Amino acid sequence: MRPRTRALLLPLLLALLLATAACGSGTPQGQRKQGPEFIYITDAPIGVNQFLELGKTGTGGAAAALGGTSRTFESNDTDQSRRTNIEAAVAAWPKAIVLITFEFDDLSVEYAEAHPRQQFVLIDSCPDGEIPANLRCGVFKEYEASYLLGVEAGLLTRSGRIGTVAAIDIPFFHRWSDSFALGARSVNPKLTDQQLFVGGDNPVGDPARAKELALTITQSGADQVFAVTGGGNGGVFEAAKESGALAYGVDVDQCPQAPGSIVDNAIKRIDVVVKDLLTAVVQGKAGGTSTAYGLAENGSTVTSLTDGAASGQCVIMKHPDILERVRQARDKIVSGEIVVPDPVRAG
Repeated sequence: MRPRTRALLLPLLLALLLATAACGSGTPQGQRKQGPEFIYITDAPIGVNQFLELGKTGTGGAAAALGGTSRTFESNDTDQSRRTNIEAAVAAWPKAIVLITFEFDDLSVEYAEAHPRQQFVLIDSCPDGEIPANLRCGVFKEYEASYLLGVEAGLLTRSGRIGTVAAIDIPFFHRWSDSFALGARSVNPKLTDQQLFVGGDNPVGDPARAKELALTITQSGADQVFAVTGGGNGGVFEAAKESGALAYGVDVDQCPQAPGSIVDNAIKRIDVVVKDLLTAVVQGKAGGTSTAYGLAENGSTVTSLTDGAASGQCVIMKHPDILERVRQARDKIVSGEIVVPDPVRAG
C-alpha cells in the first residue's frame, strides 16, 4: 500500500472506530434504556383537554419519581390512530404503556392478550369481564366528588333550579350529572334539575355546542350549571358568566378560567393513580386488577378540599359556612354513613 493511500485511510479508520465505540456505548436494539420508560397514549389530541394533559403530566411525574422517563403519543380521535400508537409503543418495549379513557377498553384487552410480556395501565376506565394479567386499571369514584358539588349548588341556588351539561347520555357521564343532582337534593329536596348532553362527533371538545346547551339551561331559570364536557367546558363557563349563573368544573381546578363564575370542581388525582399503578408494575406486583379511587383514597375530591384552596379563585371559598357542610358530607361518605350510588353499576 502506498504511503499516500495509508495517509488517507488512517483518518477514515479512526473515524470508523470512534463511531463503532459510540454505537457500543448506546442502548442495543431491543434492550431498555437505563431506568424504566413509560409511554402515555391519549385517545384524542390533547389540545385544550385538561384531562388528557393531566394524564401526560401525571405519567411524567410518576416516571421521574420512579427514576425513569416518559413519552406521549397523541391519537387523533380515531380507532385506527389509537391502534397505530399502541403498536408503535409495543415496538418500543417500554416498562408500561399507559392508556386513558373508555375508548381503550376493548383495545387494552386485545393488545394485552396479544403481547403478554408487555405491561399495560388503563386510567379512568376498565373493560368488562376478566382483566388480562398484564393489565391494571385505575378508575375513579367521580360520583362522590360530584355529590359534594351538588351540596354546594343546593345551598347556593336562589332559583331552586340547577342543571348539567355533559358530553354523552350514557351511565358513565351520569356519574357526574345524577350525583350532582342527588347531592343538591340532599340539602334542598324541592329543587329542579335539568340535564343536557352534547353528543355528536366531538362530545368532549365542542365549546360552542356546550355553551348553547348551558344557555338553554340558564334561560329556563337555573342559576347553577355543572360542566362535564372536557374540552368544551369553556363554553359552559362563558354561558354562566353571560347569564349571571354559577358554574362547576371537572378534572382539574378550572376556577382560574372564569374567576367569580366557577364555584368548585370535581377533580381526579390522576397523578396519585398513575404513580400508584406504575409503582406496582416496577415492583412486579400481580396485575389483572381494577382499583377504584374516591374520597377515602384521595383519588377523587373537590378543589376546595385540597391544599392551597384558600388562595385560589373558587367562589366557594367565600362561603365558609357552606364549605363546612361540604366537609361534613365528605367525612360521612368516607366513613360509609352516606353511600353515593354508582350510576354505572345501576345502569
